[in-house]
Amino acid sequence: MDLYEYQARDVFESHGVPVLRGITVTTAEEAGKAAETLGTPVVVVKAQVKTGGRGKAGGVKIAKSPAEAAEKAGEILGMDIKGHTVNKVMIAEGADIAEEYYFSILLDRANRSYLAMASKEGGVEIEQLAVERPEALARIEIDPVKGLDEAKAREIAEAAGFDAADIDQLVTVFTKLYDVYTGEDATLVEVNPLVKTGEGKIIALDGKVTLDDNAEFRHPEHAELDDKSATDPLEIKAQEKGLNYVKLDGSVGIIGNGAGLVMSTLDVVAYAGEEFPGQPKPANFLDIGGGANAEVMAGGLEVILGDEQVKSVFVNVFGGITACDEVANGIVQAFKILSADGVDPKPLVVRLDGNNAELGRQILDDAQLPKLERVDTMDGAAKRAAELASATTAPADADRN
Repeated sequence: MDLYEYQARDVFESHGVPVLRGITVTTAEEAGKAAETLGTPVVVVKAQVKTGGRGKAGGVKIAKSPAEAAEKAGEILGMDIKGHTVNKVMIAEGADIAEEYYFSILLDRANRSYLAMASKEGGVEIEQLAVERPEALARIEIDPVKGLDEAKAREIAEAAGFDAADIDQLVTVFTKLYDVYTGEDATLVEVNPLVKTGEGKIIALDGKVTLDDNAEFRHPEHAELDDKSATDPLEIKAQEKGLNYVKLDGSVGIIGNGAGLVMSTLDVVAYAGEEFPGQPKPANFLDIGGGANAEVMAGGLEVILGDEQVKSVFVNVFGGITACDEVANGIVQAFKILSADGVDPKPLVVRLDGNNAELGRQILDDAQLPKLERVDTMDGAAKRAAELASATTAPADADRN
């Protein structure tokens, strides 16, 4: 779960990371009152959306009076930033910025460790800096068992080339940010910029935190941080049904059993779609796991068919622990459940392979379900699903088997 900036600020503060005061509001009038409450000569009106590039999009503005803060908030609220509508703004204290830095801790899955990155050149696109001037970005591995102590924090600060006079203060901030990372079970803690003020104080001026959903059982308090209004309704529905679902921007719905198979299916569909008008792409990632019974299959189909962008659905199952005949029976029952609920099916392409595949195929053939086609190969099924999703009309008498 990604946090909003104001949520990250609050989490930082709870762990002793130096931050500036901020008040989150939803109206221009509240913004003016918040600026008055802060009482500083300058405030910053910052859009609260879970995406980068707010500044370039006009989502961060300076205000020098409560009236101007209200005016700027009015301009930002309702703005669309990379597909995210701004419903909240944070009114934050202005800062006398002398220098801007960058610091982050993230999960390095490839090396089975944590990775700290730091640079004296913050406030810029860190990906761009890493490509154009990689020497300006220090990368230090952190052993999860040993953690980030003062010695490791000092190593990071020195590797990034920070001034000797600032290192002691940076060491303190780095270790506290690591406390956030481990204490909140995060997979990413990023500060950009981490600033040095005119008075020489190090402050986290912005924050990005991603929490590990797998650790929710240890943090019941994290439930309060989940903004349902910012989550796609289909993802919420899938979550309620216990499905592993991620919405994408294509037109071919994908259902598979096993994350690896689903990922491969996404690639195959994307490749197949290049042959057809509109170049249809995957509309989602949906892993139903090993228990593809009627209820699970119906739930998956209901979620996918609820996406208006979906023009066809590709069910790709390799039978293992769950045999293909069970999957086929699940699909048949799912059609009955959806039909009873008044859900109109969209073209459905099914590929079954593995344990009891022949029996599963026979079950589907005998059922003669409307708009369901069976294709025996993964590439062929992906091509047919992409074809159905495109503007091209396939010949009615073509052999799908």
